[in-house]
Amino acid sequence: MELGVVGLGRMGRIVVDRVLEAGHDVVAFDVDPDAVEDAAAAGATPAESLDEFAESLGGAGEAKRIWLMVPAGDPVDAALDELEPHLSADDVVVDGGNSHFEDSVRRAEACPARYLDCGTSGGPAGADLGFSLMVGGPADAYDELVPVFDAVATGPAGHDRMGPAGSGHYVKMVHNGVEYALMQAYGEGFELLHEGRYDLDLEAVARTWNNGAVIRSWLLELCEEAFREEGTDLGDVADHVAGGSTGTWTVQEALEREVAVPLIYQALGERFDSRAEAKFSRRLANRLRYGFGRHEVERE
Repeated sequence: MELGVVGLGRMGRIVVDRVLEAGHDVVAFDVDPDAVEDAAAAGATPAESLDEFAESLGGAGEAKRIWLMVPAGDPVDAALDELEPHLSADDVVVDGGNSHFEDSVRRAEACPARYLDCGTSGGPAGADLGFSLMVGGPADAYDELVPVFDAVATGPAGHDRMGPAGSGHYVKMVHNGVEYALMQAYGEGFELLHEGRYDLDLEAVARTWNNGAVIRSWLLELCEEAFREEGTDLGDVADHVAGGSTGTWTVQEALEREVAVPLIYQALGERFDSRAEAKFSRRLANRLRYGFGRHEVERE
């Protein structure tokens, strides 16, 4: 199968590499020529412009299959506007970024191609393990791209169609809200251990919990990594937790649906409050964001 990938940052490049490794063909474009050159060295067909990119796809009357991995918001709309003259109803466009689900519904209605909104979780670790993919949009388009989703995800069990347009990014939005609450819970627990009555090695605590305990998880593995690399007191990791957009969307949706999400709400509030008052739990959350997403660690 041939796939075109627009956006060759950390996540987009993982898509390219995993699709190539699975034996498919890739046409790659990015506004950064160096990123295009690197993808070409890995085996992708390079394109110097979106027009050239689109014209390179779908030879001999075949449908174009395009994966957008660009920042959410205006960059997605800009790419779609430029691609629109080259798209038909037989083509498929996947938005693998962190778009708001209502934007995805709007884009699906306006796009000449079949539009799939794909919530993507796994961070840079997905280079080796594969991603978790939550896909919304028409079933026939999803079925057509199953070989690509198998390659990009952890395998067949790592992706599924959630429902109609918008549902993939909706599920990913709630996923991120849950992530906020889990990080908050781990942070509070380790803060109590850090400030408690025993002089504890928190790396050892995290390692022990991660071997058979009820609360074992990848996030807890990242806690262990953080304490191993930064020390039990987290060194100079600052109390500043970046992000917040997807958590805000989750809380807003919960208010509209009249569903109580107090843990997610509190975790979001802690992120915003981290700009003002120092807390150990938020310093750990800051470091955990590096662990799963390689987001820059704010330091004191």
